[in-house]
Amino acid sequence: MNSENFSLSEKIVSPAYVRQGSQARRSHEQLIRHLLEQGKCPEEGWSESTIELFLNELAVMDSNNFLSNCGVGEREGRVASSLVARRHYRLIHGIGRSGDIAAVQPKAAGSSLLNKLTNSVVLDILKLSGVQKVASCFVVPMATGMSLTLCFLTLRHRRPKARYIIWPRIDQKSCFKAMITAGFEPVVVENVLEGDELRTDLEAVERKIEELGAENILCVHSTTSCFAPRVPDRLEELATVCAKHNLPHIVNNAYGVQSSKCMHLIQQGARVGRIDAFVQSLDKNFMVPVGGAIIAGFDESFIQEISKMYPGRASASPSLDVLITLLTLGASGYKKLLSERKEIYSFLAQELKTLASAHGERLLHTPHNPISLAMSLDGLQAKSNKAVTHLGSMLFTRQVSGARVIPLGKEQTVSGHTFRGFMSHSEAYPCPYLNAASAVGITREDVTLCIKRLDKCLKTLKKEGNAAKSSSPVPPPCQEDTGEE
Repeated sequence: MNSENFSLSEKIVSPAYVRQGSQARRSHEQLIRHLLEQGKCPEEGWSESTIELFLNELAVMDSNNFLSNCGVGEREGRVASSLVARRHYRLIHGIGRSGDIAAVQPKAAGSSLLNKLTNSVVLDILKLSGVQKVASCFVVPMATGMSLTLCFLTLRHRRPKARYIIWPRIDQKSCFKAMITAGFEPVVVENVLEGDELRTDLEAVERKIEELGAENILCVHSTTSCFAPRVPDRLEELATVCAKHNLPHIVNNAYGVQSSKCMHLIQQGARVGRIDAFVQSLDKNFMVPVGGAIIAGFDESFIQEISKMYPGRASASPSLDVLITLLTLGASGYKKLLSERKEIYSFLAQELKTLASAHGERLLHTPHNPISLAMSLDGLQAKSNKAVTHLGSMLFTRQVSGARVIPLGKEQTVSGHTFRGFMSHSEAYPCPYLNAASAVGITREDVTLCIKRLDKCLKTLKKEGNAAKSSSPVPPPCQEDTGEE
């Protein structure tokens, strides 16, 4: 309804009522105007009616929704199912063009505007979360692993002679396979044990650079968010090393946006040294469906270079999902979620510590990991390795998801490389353990239920162990040798 239609409406319905309706619509339009003017996440979240009005306004700007459109091309935004059309708010054309995922589509002005606004709002959130100096970012409809691959492939054009990627070990398959898929040879640098924590071996990184030659290395591939007892890499020191050797530096920040500590490490690394790009997951940080990531960096031209490396158009679903979510939450709502996550991390740590003590175990001391925690399982290991892995299956069948049970001595071959002690980020970590994480969206009820069920599982395993001991055959007592036949 524009002003002319409202004026016409006054001939049908009382002008006072129409003016009231017009004012109500203007309040929606004012929020949309602020978004278009500022390109930032609104401080307060929008209502669903405002978001749906905005999305419908975008959709009617795409040619597939023109009332008189006559399409004779191979891609005209045709959708057979009305259910699918409604699921996507009739934004069917996707984002980008064949040569650039960030390019504007002539016949999809609404979808193009959605793409540009989403990238702008996400950039604002990255700054709000702690990386104030980030210059550019874009949402890509691939998860973290493939997004890292895209970064490596872009660097290939800058460093055509490079064969290797220096990678401080983290036992997560997708980031390792990202390097293999891009056609490079990962050089695995084992972590060093400091107390309970596994930390970056900076001397080993330096040695590898000297040994292989900087000109033969594509980049250093570091990590922030990870499972304890692995802790975020020493980003400031690695960034300094990269600047010293003129080496690119790509950071896997998979679920680090929710952690002020991880974001501060990236900010500081870029300040004192070199970080070319950092990649983060949409689903882990913003509670949207799996399938999207954010590629961000401090040099706008390099980030644009990465976006142009993406072949073809792309799905708009991840952009649509994260934009709807951030407009719903607003900046204040997202900050509240981050604050609650941090509080529950402390609650989870205390509950795990109490439980561990009650079962003769301990909470591993990993103060440099702001998201994940680990509890030793020495008592189960004393029984058998099977008892440790059995705990994991017991928790899963009792609907405790996300908890990871790490036994000793597991070997795993990933793309031809054999990792000893796989899942523990180390060839020989001193003890088996259980992981739990305080990620964005977790509640105190999640923690309470998890601890209750974990306690029951540990008690059950202890009873089973005692029963097995008591049922084992008892050897007859030794008799004195009397010398008689």
